[in-house]
Amino acid sequence: MNQHTVKAYGDELNQLTAEVARMGGLAEAQVADAVDSVARRDVALGRAVVERDSKLDGMHREIEKKAIRLIALRGPVASDLRRTLASMKLATDLERTGDLAKNIAKRGLILAEGEPMQPLTRSIERMGKLVSMRLRDVLDAYAAAEVDRAIAVWNTDDEVDEHYNSLFRELLTYMMGDPRTIGPCTHLLFMAKNLERIGDHATNIAETIHYEITGAEMVGERPRWAPSADETTPGGVGPV
Repeated sequence: MNQHTVKAYGDELNQLTAEVARMGGLAEAQVADAVDSVARRDVALGRAVVERDSKLDGMHREIEKKAIRLIALRGPVASDLRRTLASMKLATDLERTGDLAKNIAKRGLILAEGEPMQPLTRSIERMGKLVSMRLRDVLDAYAAAEVDRAIAVWNTDDEVDEHYNSLFRELLTYMMGDPRTIGPCTHLLFMAKNLERIGDHATNIAETIHYEITGAEMVGERPRWAPSADETTPGGVGPV
């Protein structure tokens, strides 16, 4: 490659990384706003989260198109190829994160029509803040190209699982104690599951960052929370 071509190639790679970082910022805001809309019973904010999801979808498509074009025309190899492929994988995780945030906001709109359930929505809010923090940390790791920060997020994968299982038991207790709460508690349970899945996407992003920077896959199984015998639901079956 001549000097001009090399510079143009580098600029394309940098632009791709920057666009993924911008998409990450929007996905992070979507998650935070979705949880906030539930906690505050803010209908306007919930609707805004739902409407903004299409922007994430569009960014996902554009990043994929640019990455495919770069591979086809530039033929990147080694670290450049990993960087290009990572941008596509991260964009996919971020798009799915946005879908999950939208689902949380939509269920929050339904809950806003009924009676407040403050203790339970506070539990969702706490879990939401934990997931938002993990997403922010892993996106900061991507922007700074710091593999150690990505590994730190990967190593805390079980924290979100612990919150989910604790909330599962709390919701189950409410539903068993008062059948009238089954409807709203079901919506809250799906919200908790969506947050748990967002945590999984943050872990996926951490693994992609590790591969992009080192060229090696993460070794070993993800940290997993295992319930003790007295923490399972009746019949010995824990949350699913």
